[in-house]
Amino acid sequence: MPRVLHIVESLDRGAVENWLLRMLRHAVARGQAPDWTFYCALCRPGEKEAEARALGARVVHSPVPLRQKLGFARALRAELARGAHDVLHCHHDLVSALYLVAAARMPLALRIVHAHNADQVVPSGSAARRALLREPMRHTCLRLADRVVGISHHTLDTLLGGRARRPGRDQVHYYGVDPTRIARARGDRAGLRAEFGFPPDARVLLFLARMVPEKNPMFALEVFARLAALEPRAVVLFVGAGSESGAVADRARDMGLDSRVRLAGWRDDGGEIMAASDWFILARPEAPMEGFGVAVVEAQLAGLHLLLSRGIPDDPLLPGASFRRLALAAGPEAWAQAALELARSGAPSRDAAIAALAASPMDMDFALQDLWRLHEARA
Repeated sequence: MPRVLHIVESLDRGAVENWLLRMLRHAVARGQAPDWTFYCALCRPGEKEAEARALGARVVHSPVPLRQKLGFARALRAELARGAHDVLHCHHDLVSALYLVAAARMPLALRIVHAHNADQVVPSGSAARRALLREPMRHTCLRLADRVVGISHHTLDTLLGGRARRPGRDQVHYYGVDPTRIARARGDRAGLRAEFGFPPDARVLLFLARMVPEKNPMFALEVFARLAALEPRAVVLFVGAGSESGAVADRARDMGLDSRVRLAGWRDDGGEIMAASDWFILARPEAPMEGFGVAVVEAQLAGLHLLLSRGIPDDPLLPGASFRRLALAAGPEAWAQAALELARSGAPSRDAAIAALAASPMDMDFALQDLWRLHEARA
């Protein structure tokens, strides 16, 4: 196995880090434990570090914060020299340009830039500076990386910026999705409704994501307000936390809907909650598009009807998915009507969705082997 240095933010709840830990866990269970080091750009510990170490990975924190770019680059270079790594796998989209420059002339077999979203964020407080640096950083990524990887077709093509894909070098690698927690979920509808004080016959609209503007929870609440007027049994459950939590609670109270709205914060039983709900909503703004969206896949495995914006790509949709993709401009009323139309079609089959996942590139075994190919095959 090659010695791989993954540069991540921190081993916390982030989608990238959770995916990597999921793949590490799966590899160890298959007797294919990799030689991985997580180099955390944040200088603070993350809550998943103990698990990573228990699975055999090393965890290293940068001794210098990322904002001190020269010092950060020197520290990273020292780690690359000390650890004798074979592969540098950068997971910070355009910011990966800094890591690649720091690794210049280091004896690495492979340098990978992995785009996990299409936001193309440049970490600067100045809008002018962000605009000035975006293209040079993108071109640095494309020039210095041996392989450019995206988690969806849209994400990859955004990073390529119109450049034709190079066979064997530019490719999509889908997150492996573990169906276990969904397949084992009891779908205790009565228990979920009792826990949150909903009526036994309540129809649950589920928002499960960070409560931040890019996930658009306020629009989800407006959709629910229209749905509540059409379906007296409808309730909404927000699972997640973030800067919009307070605003959503205040708005629900202002609309007189607080008795039918619950904010649960972060939960570790998302699979159980999904399996006991009816609809899943993700109304992300349409530009930039979502990178991939593991929750979209899991919602299908749980047998939910999906209400999605045009900011959600096709990639995470399995054959047979029960969904409507609508423009935000269509307005909450159209979204609520779509929810009722989906409900009239009957509950989607969880077994069919799990079978579709097993035949897709998101299957854990397939995704693990594809990850090995990323690390072992030279462009």
